[in-house]
Amino acid sequence: MPLLTTGKGLIRDLEKAGALALFTPLEGGYEGRYQRRLRARGYQSLTITARGLGDLGAYLMDIHGVRPPHLGKKNIGLEAAVGPVYFIPPVARYQLETLPPQSKGLVLWILEGFVLSDSERQYLITLTQKEPRLKVVLEMGGERFVRWQPLADCLRVA
Repeated sequence: MPLLTTGKGLIRDLEKAGALALFTPLEGGYEGRYQRRLRARGYQSLTITARGLGDLGAYLMDIHGVRPPHLGKKNIGLEAAVGPVYFIPPVARYQLETLPPQSKGLVLWILEGFVLSDSERQYLITLTQKEPRLKVVLEMGGERFVRWQPLADCLRVA
């Protein structure tokens, strides 16, 4: 890898494919360079982790309910035994609706993407096809150098 990278290849492939699988060295630091290049090109960036996301469709594009841990304090007879449900807005859709007019789009940078199943990866691919302003970079694991490929190439053939 050259000392200074322009990120043009990653940006070009991301705009073409919509969703990329990214493999980087485990010591880190390379992701931030590419995220800065994306922001300089007019993209907004949102970094999340894949662990604990649950239903991707609900978390990213629909209003969904969550139940925080009760920490031993329950309201007996007032609410459900498992605790109250708090409804939170969709993460990606809310960011897309509030994008500045001059922005090219939203890049959803997902860490630890190796925990996602093939159907969840396929959902991310179809989501970028439905919503052209949304791009996905899914960090898939370690490599000796930075490399990427279309996320569709990482799906196992059934």
